[in-house]
Amino acid sequence: MSALLLEIAANSVGSALAAQAGGADRIELCENLHEGGTTPSYGTLAVVRERLRIPVFVLVRPRGGDFLYDAGELEVMKRDIETCARLGCDGVVIGALDADGNIDQASCRELMVAAGTMSVTFHRAFDAARDQVQALEAIIALGCSRVLTSGAATSALEGVDTIAAHVRQAGERIGILVGAGVTKTNLPALVARSGAREFHGSARVLHASAMRHRNEALQGLEPDWMQTDADAVRALVAALQAPST
Repeated sequence: MSALLLEIAANSVGSALAAQAGGADRIELCENLHEGGTTPSYGTLAVVRERLRIPVFVLVRPRGGDFLYDAGELEVMKRDIETCARLGCDGVVIGALDADGNIDQASCRELMVAAGTMSVTFHRAFDAARDQVQALEAIIALGCSRVLTSGAATSALEGVDTIAAHVRQAGERIGILVGAGVTKTNLPALVARSGAREFHGSARVLHASAMRHRNEALQGLEPDWMQTDADAVRALVAALQAPST
């Protein structure tokens, strides 16, 4: 049986470095986690790839909102994937649906071609699909390495029984990456009940700004921000290694 793996959703260079320091196995690099994540900037990609020794997967999503993309957005995603390949990233995280909630296989095939030899994760567009059983088969047919899911629930713990069903359906054909609300407290239960081998969390805490001057009237421009914390990552690693209960 393969070892358990922890992936950290890293929303900045600082988060990526903290994920590595805390013992994460790989990162999903992104921005705007409050919108479900979007593609990071070129500069973020380049600096993270230069500084990290662990695998770097990159979320390729041009905006928040739904997963129904027009031709212009598809072209943006293909170019972002090509950039990831040029920078030596290890994988990309993609996904697209049609208006009826089915996997947009035509668009996803184009993204798979752009990815070349990089590993491909299908993101939580899977959870927004009309029929997850059919969607999983479509994703397997595309050749993705894994699919990120909460079991189509608000959190992975709420959807853990559905995730377990996905694991059984997938067998050895594709990996199931468990994500959404993963904490050191619920991780042992997720391991025991899901049967999955890969887990995804952000391990973020509020990062206090060093600014002494603050304008409290600037709602939406607060100086503090959420960032992955190395100690929080270590706690997830410890929980992942603890005996299942």
